[in-house]
Order: sequence, then C-alpha cells, then structure tokens
Amino acid sequence: MTAIRPLVAGNWKMNGLLSSVSEAAALAELLRSNDEIEADAMICPPATLIPLLAERLTGSRVAVGGQDCHQIESGAHTGDISAEILADAGASAVIVGHSERRADHGESDATVNAKALAAYRAGLVAIICVGETDAQRDAGETLDIVAGQLRGSVPAAAGAGNTIIAYEPVWAIGTGRTPTADDVAEVHNHMRTQLIAIVGDGESSAMRLLYGGSVKPSNATELMAVENVNGALVGGASLKADDFFGILSAYTAG
Repeated sequence: MTAIRPLVAGNWKMNGLLSSVSEAAALAELLRSNDEIEADAMICPPATLIPLLAERLTGSRVAVGGQDCHQIESGAHTGDISAEILADAGASAVIVGHSERRADHGESDATVNAKALAAYRAGLVAIICVGETDAQRDAGETLDIVAGQLRGSVPAAAGAGNTIIAYEPVWAIGTGRTPTADDVAEVHNHMRTQLIAIVGDGESSAMRLLYGGSVKPSNATELMAVENVNGALVGGASLKADDFFGILSAYTAG
C-alpha cells in the first residue's frame, strides 16, 4: 500500500458568519505552533466565506474547499454556484454527493458524477461522498449500497490526485452514533477493492479514503487508526478550532 498523507476536512454546512473567520485563523495558528501534526487540514465553509478564508489562510497549513457545485460552468442557474466560481474564490476542492444533498435535493449518482467532472474541469479536487441509511444498514445492504454509489458517482477520470472518497454512514452524521472500528474497516477495505475496477489498482491504492460521521476528539484516535482510513470529513466538531485540532491531533508524530 502506498503511503497516503491523511486529510482532515471540516464541513461547516450552513453555519458560519463573518465572525467565524477567527476560528479558522485560530486553527491555522494551532497548526503553525504544532508542526508535529502529520496531516493536511481543510475547511469547507459556506460559499460567502471562501474568499475571506482563502485570503486569511494564505501561507498556512489549512486549505479551503467548497460544499457543492453545479455541473455547468456558467449560465441561467439562479442560486447555484459553479466549480469555476469556487476556484476563482480561492477554493482548492469541493464536496460533492453529500448525503444531505442526495436527500434534500434528490441528487442521483449520475448528478454526483457530473459534479465531480465539473470539479476536475475547474482544477478542483472532488471529495465524493457515499454512505448508507439506517434502513439499508439494518437490511444488511451496506456494502452493496456503497459499492453501487462508487460505481455511479466516481468518474473514470478520477485518480488519487483529483479525487477523495468520504464514507459517511447517513445514520451516524450528527447523531453521536458511530460504527465500530471493525465496521468502518470493513467498508473502507471494500471501497479500496471496488475502486480498482473504476480507477485501476495503482490509483485505488493511493486514493485518500476519509471517514465521516460523528467524528470528535474523543474517538478520533481510534477511528483514524483503522485500516484504509486516511483521514476524516468532520461536521460539527470542525466549527471550533480546539475541537478540530483535537481531531487532527490523532496524527501527532510519534
């Protein structure tokens, strides 16, 4: 297995005012003062904050990403935002296919695939999300659901340099519930294997696979140590610098 540098990405969702920039700056300072953290960090704020954070975090160890993008480069799509606009605002990546987008906006695997291609077109890294619902898990369908989402959502043009996969069991997002370490390992090992058919063995072995779903400082060390987990996609715990840094601390050297 190729050595993969971990990434901890924070999805602020529909949270964050101008005052929240100070939390991002505080995280950057914590990372500057603690160079033993051997992981990359990213914040995905609301689109209104991307230019501010990109400017404030220039030269720091914290990258900035978007939370969603439209498939089309420009045009009459009121309220949407293109990958090109995100890149122009200072983003280096964008989340696509988050379960909340799939559920609240009816996004299909095909739509997610198109959005990932839009990210590539704009020079952004696509963070493609997959994950099963509680009902699907109880029916024993987890591996089949995740494999199907990967086949439908991950473009053939995906590679380790332009794509990150985030496994987020829907029933664990923001609920305080988390799968066991063995459960997470089973899904992540399965994803690694499934990706071979989509992107090839070499790219699959080098691609970052993130875990997301009620990740917090108290469970980060255990979850980040799971086989084939190369970081986390964090929700609520990313809103406060100290909590986010507590998760990043799972990757302290030595």
